[in-house]
Amino acid sequence: MLRGTGEAIAGQTLDQSGAGAAAPMSREGVDHALRGLRDERERISSSLAELERQSAVRLLAGARLTGETLRRWEDARSRLATLWRLFDAYQRVLEEACELRDRSPRPDVATLTELSGLLSGCSVELPDGEVPLEHRTLLGPQERRITLDEAVAMMSDAYEFVAREVAAADAAWTALLRPLELAEEGWRTTARLAHSLDGTRHPELDRVGRELTALGRLVRTDPLSLVRNGRPDTGRLDRVRAALTTLGDELGGVARMRDEYDVLLARITAEIEEVEDTERRARDAYSTALAKIHSPNLPAPSAGLATPLRDRIAALERLREAGRWVEMAGRFAELERAAEEALERARGDLRLSAGLLDRRGELRGRLEAYRAKAARLGLAEDARLTELYGEAREVLWTAPCDLRRATAVLAEFQRAIRASESETGTRR
Repeated sequence: MLRGTGEAIAGQTLDQSGAGAAAPMSREGVDHALRGLRDERERISSSLAELERQSAVRLLAGARLTGETLRRWEDARSRLATLWRLFDAYQRVLEEACELRDRSPRPDVATLTELSGLLSGCSVELPDGEVPLEHRTLLGPQERRITLDEAVAMMSDAYEFVAREVAAADAAWTALLRPLELAEEGWRTTARLAHSLDGTRHPELDRVGRELTALGRLVRTDPLSLVRNGRPDTGRLDRVRAALTTLGDELGGVARMRDEYDVLLARITAEIEEVEDTERRARDAYSTALAKIHSPNLPAPSAGLATPLRDRIAALERLREAGRWVEMAGRFAELERAAEEALERARGDLRLSAGLLDRRGELRGRLEAYRAKAARLGLAEDARLTELYGEAREVLWTAPCDLRRATAVLAEFQRAIRASESETGTRR
């Protein structure tokens, strides 16, 4: 970005005889070189000023950096300081050349030689400690001066290094700071909600808060430590935000329970009353089945399922009076599950007893349907069918009813109807 026109200048310094000795530039060559170098200086100056104005540079300079980011910024800051010092040395040479040319409207050979040395020779004094490796020996630097072209090349390298490091930090902050701020705001909102519910500390919320504090410190002071394969890694932030979302949903549910508690209490109370009613019906059905069904083999229905549920409601009321809504929400959820299980158990008991009575009713209905079919077929006076019907009816309408025998007699009655129907069809 900063590389300039030094090669064009160097090409004008060779002796025309081809012997390779440096020759002074012509007046036109000097003027051409100065115009190019002035333009080059303006572009370099603009680039450096723009770099200094970057918000990321100001942020890096003002932040309390640590770790990887601190190490890389110190390297970049050192290179940036050297770049400015080198640019200052570069400008001094250029200004000296411009002043010399301005003082000599018609420069003689000595002046042209001096100008050529400034524009294409080793005229730029390097800042302390910045002698390139190729100019060093085991005993130290041999040369502390470089050409304008070499100065531009060194400045370009330094500029690219600084710009690359600044861009990396800026990309990391851009990717991490906004999600961090959203997470922090989410934590504050969730913490306020938790405090409004019971005023006590929430262990999981505290754990997430500690993780978020550590992560916030890392994002603000060492964002480059969170870069993986050239890209900012938001994995830890994503996990924190997911945990906060879960906590927020849970606490939101607690808040809704607090606000709608009377409605929820009425609903769970109605469910417990349904448990009691179903238990009663199951006991009645069980007693009826014992009286009306022969050898029912029924287990006794459950009893007292609603009593511990009502005790839990009383415990909930004590938590409510103490304002312990978070604990209360967990207990309420447990009560809901227990009420559902109790109701399903009572319904199961009812189905077992009622199922036997329903089976007897079904067999009675099928018997009358087969009798009506026999009458339609003109078999109402058939002796065998009349006997089977009477036997089945006696079993089904006698208490206790033997369902197994009734099922067998009914099946025989059905087969007899089919057989008689076939014989009638054959005769026809």
